[in-house]
Amino acid sequence: MTVTELLSYEAALAEYDPVMGLEVHVELGTRTKMFCGCSTELGAEPNSQTCPTCLGMPGSLPVVNAIGVESAIKIGLALHCEIAEWCRFARKNYFYPDMPKNFQTSQYDEPIAFNGYLDVQLEDGEIFRVEIERAHMEEDTGKSLHVGGATGRIHGASHSLLDYNRAGIPLIEIVTKPIEGAGERAPEVAKAYVAELRELIRALGVSEARMDKGQMRCDVNLSLRPNGTKTFGTRSETKNVNSLRSVERAARFEIQRHAAVLTAGGTIIQETRHFHEDDGSTTSGRIKDNAEDYRYFPEPDLVPVAPAREWVEELRKGLPELPRVRRNRLREEWGVSELDMQSILNAGAVDAIVATIEAGADAASARKWWMGELARNANEQGVSLEELAITPSDVARVSALVAAGDLNDKLARQVIEGVLAGEGTPDEVVEKRGLKVVSDDGALGTAVDEAIAGNAAIADKIRGGKVAAVGALVGAVMKATRGQADAAKVKDLILEKLGVSEG
Repeated sequence: MTVTELLSYEAALAEYDPVMGLEVHVELGTRTKMFCGCSTELGAEPNSQTCPTCLGMPGSLPVVNAIGVESAIKIGLALHCEIAEWCRFARKNYFYPDMPKNFQTSQYDEPIAFNGYLDVQLEDGEIFRVEIERAHMEEDTGKSLHVGGATGRIHGASHSLLDYNRAGIPLIEIVTKPIEGAGERAPEVAKAYVAELRELIRALGVSEARMDKGQMRCDVNLSLRPNGTKTFGTRSETKNVNSLRSVERAARFEIQRHAAVLTAGGTIIQETRHFHEDDGSTTSGRIKDNAEDYRYFPEPDLVPVAPAREWVEELRKGLPELPRVRRNRLREEWGVSELDMQSILNAGAVDAIVATIEAGADAASARKWWMGELARNANEQGVSLEELAITPSDVARVSALVAAGDLNDKLARQVIEGVLAGEGTPDEVVEKRGLKVVSDDGALGTAVDEAIAGNAAIADKIRGGKVAAVGALVGAVMKATRGQADAAKVKDLILEKLGVSEG
């Protein structure tokens, strides 16, 4: 049955318990594809990075990408998985236009990594453990471009174009075990898990994991069961969700949709669904096939993969500091609370702050600029911090100019504005806009004298003991110098000239 209205989130959770399964596909950052030597570089002319192997031509034979295997093992180890002593590839058979071979080379019942977990931290600091079923190697499909319709989807399109440059790019698919016990926080857990996984993948250096570029995509499986029961309900699978916010929204929407269907006496259909960024809704895609419908069988053209235990242990020893451990260390080094650190993480500012500190800024000023002025600019532009046209070195230079007394905070904000606008480096912006703090005693003294002369009544109040009134004179000087004076120095000069002690 079709349900046009959702059940409220509160009503849904009052009756039902959500169970999730998250499948995350990560494009590896290898130079060549998973089973051939074609380039994986983005932005090439359509179908220019193909060969007989990735196009599935008769007689062509695949060869496994060794870096792809190594990356898969690193991911498995970082997820606390067991690494298979012996595994092999399989053919996953189904027809779709972006599958040039009419099968996908993947792994089925013998993945390279299995039985792991990832601990994720929620916004209030609670740690939730997500158990990992498997992480397996496979290849990506080609890309379809549907032309002539209003939505860019196949429905309503007049024709479709196919680009096979992406076909064969190495993928790691990471599949969770059923995520139970999250309750009303299930959407938050989904978002936190994908965020933590993205940070882990980046830390390993195996992929940039840019969700906006399709380098990391999440399929959100969700089902509901009546509260107090154990049997799983029928699941839906929302495919290719490509942002953290969208993962959370997709899970929340499906909880409300499932609840509405079930409450109305309907039946959930096991199907794939499309997520719509504009309104956070999902719509039906196709009936979801079961595993047996894919007719998996062992890939006859590839030998099994049997990673030596010595190699696996060598890779284990070479793992970098994992994201949550690193964040805890940085939190202590920076002297911030867990809540503040969570805000920094939510803003995607951790790496930017670290790089700014490495470029010479102190921790407090690096946090101030990235979490203040720059976060505001990113929000206004609707982009991530890393997409802003300013580097950590630029921010460190602004911080240095403030520390040296060449800029005050107001002028520093103008310098940042100029850098973001493409006017050059911080020093070039300062020069072009004439933004240095007025620190010359003669120039400041003249401005102070003029402020006192022009505000005689206020000056008399200050001489009479009302020192708080000095703010008005400081404001007058700041206005006269276009905000380029050092306010603290101006205040001291005014009190000195009026013969008044602040104490």
